[in-house]
Amino acid sequence: MKFTMERATLLKAVAQAQSVVERRNTIPILANVLIEAEGDTVMFRATDLDIEVVDRADAKVERAGSTTVAAVTLNEIVRKLPDGALVTLTEDGNKGRLSIEAGRSNFSLATLPKDDFPVMASSDYDTSFTCPAPVLRRLFDKSKFAISTEETRYYLNGVYMHVADSDGGKVLRCVATDGHRLARIDADIPEGASGMPGVIVPRKTVGELRKLLDDDEMQIEVSVSETKVRFATPNLTLTSKVIDGTFPDYSRVIPAGNTRKLEVDASEFAKAVDRVATVSSERSRAVKLSLDEDRLVLSVNAPDSGAATEELAVAYGDERLEIGFNAKYLLEIASQVDRENAVFMFNSSGDPTLMREGNDTSAVYVVMPMRV
Repeated sequence: MKFTMERATLLKAVAQAQSVVERRNTIPILANVLIEAEGDTVMFRATDLDIEVVDRADAKVERAGSTTVAAVTLNEIVRKLPDGALVTLTEDGNKGRLSIEAGRSNFSLATLPKDDFPVMASSDYDTSFTCPAPVLRRLFDKSKFAISTEETRYYLNGVYMHVADSDGGKVLRCVATDGHRLARIDADIPEGASGMPGVIVPRKTVGELRKLLDDDEMQIEVSVSETKVRFATPNLTLTSKVIDGTFPDYSRVIPAGNTRKLEVDASEFAKAVDRVATVSSERSRAVKLSLDEDRLVLSVNAPDSGAATEELAVAYGDERLEIGFNAKYLLEIASQVDRENAVFMFNSSGDPTLMREGNDTSAVYVVMPMRV
């Protein structure tokens, strides 16, 4: 195998592959990327047995062939080569080596046989549809902060992507929760998605998927089955197993009867929470919100380290309310607001609080209060 590729193109493909590779694994071949050159295309394939990524790139192929080589090492080498360099990769099957040449730089890496490389079994997908990259980006970006990191509740370790009924008909919906906060994001349902089975997309897959979604013009082909989900662009395919579990009935957690309404500038609110939380003890990070007519006082009282208060002018016309929250949760929810105003709907100091962006109900967040 021998091919030449521009350094930036090679780096993009190798970086995507090496990010899927598990750093600590007991199977040596899983640390490798499978490189297959044929025609005028080179394919880079990496897997951790749960996720598989395949990147296709144009190259000048002199000799077709395939091999596997350490993904992280190859990525580091290519990353350190000068911009604009032409990189030639040559595999010598007899020696079990891959040589990498660029200008005066020359590297030689050990290879492993391609026959040992595990390729994810192809799957029959129940549903396939096409979705614009910005739509998927919004669905996952705005929900992923609420994914649980608790391994015992494994069914919460991802984003639940499914078709749901909304006021205006069916929507494509992503939901994530860790029991303390919840994010529910809706988008118009793409053509062909209505029969899609609901799947829990794992946290790591959500992170890898984000790299496919930067191009606003890109259309992403989404294929879903009971056990797998695949996101594909013309050059990149990401296939992942889904979490085998049942996502809880989240609709019961979203409060419908909260009537006390606070409207606040989202950016000013986030900055104020961040400032007063500076003195709070890291363990609890509790911030108290004291609401009066058109007035919000944020306060933190940490006996060990100090106290802080800050007042904000807000729109609030209901009876006085004092409620406490984890500062980190408030900051994460406030940072999701794209519009100027965040609207909080309260019931009492012990009930879940609902937050949305202005009058937009396509993105809804719920946060549980804390005792302060």
